[in-house]
Amino acid sequence: MFSSFAALLSICVVVLASPTSEKRQSITTLSNAQIATFKPFSFYAAAAYCKPPTTLAWNCGANCEANPTFKPVASGGNGDSVQFWYVGYDPTLKTVIVGHQGTDFSKISAIVTDGNFVHGELDSSLFPGVPSTAQVHDGFRDEQAKTATQVLAAVNQALSANSANQVAVVGHSMGGALALLDGVYLRLQLPTNTSVKVVNYASPRVGNSNFASFVDSHVPLTHITNKKDIVPIMPGRASDFAHPNGEIHIKEDNTWNSCPGHDNTNTRCTVGDVPNIFAGLSHEPNDHFGPYDGVHIGGC
Repeated sequence: MFSSFAALLSICVVVLASPTSEKRQSITTLSNAQIATFKPFSFYAAAAYCKPPTTLAWNCGANCEANPTFKPVASGGNGDSVQFWYVGYDPTLKTVIVGHQGTDFSKISAIVTDGNFVHGELDSSLFPGVPSTAQVHDGFRDEQAKTATQVLAAVNQALSANSANQVAVVGHSMGGALALLDGVYLRLQLPTNTSVKVVNYASPRVGNSNFASFVDSHVPLTHITNKKDIVPIMPGRASDFAHPNGEIHIKEDNTWNSCPGHDNTNTRCTVGDVPNIFAGLSHEPNDHFGPYDGVHIGGC
């Protein structure tokens, strides 16, 4: 798996975090009960790595068995030119779930999508009302657009069939970036009485500081990062990329810390814990895949 990280690093132009400012405090540690609330979403993010079955049977081993009441509605993608995705309903959570696959490093087109660090505006037909100053990673934007209308149709179907009014979008790595874009997209496309939230894992930065602020005011986000994982510090802040609010960082002692603000530089948060890629590579590359409260994400 280390070679996979090397492949990613070889195409990164700007990855070092910019110099840290004064470390912000107000860090809080989650209780075991609070941590446990994320476990169903961790399994849903892990399940997105499995090829969606054409029969829509929920059959991807332990990652699916962990949420046995889930009812699939639609799925698609090929894991290469289009990342796998699925939509369904969880009657236990009373929530429509949207899942996006993360990067498969054996698929070069997915790596190229990760490696494109150019900012661009969002499509106004998909993202009405987003200001032109809120710009995002071109590769993530273009990937999300490939399946946006299919995902929206499936979400509407699931909401209607189950008289539901809650949507949660999940994903890991590049899937986490797509989940964030889909969360904003669905918030702008769905009725205001439908709640939309995003729970993503090990996501790279998706957009600039203006986009991060737009997310803050429109979509509740929980962005979970693990130990010395280098992916969440890319692309670098020096290239005007920023994470929105909502980070929860898992430290080496397995405490989960809530980190307020954009890219909190406290050492109990990702930017402070992993100030540059060398700090991460000298540790454990597999931190990217977990565990997240016992859940490993990245395989099927």
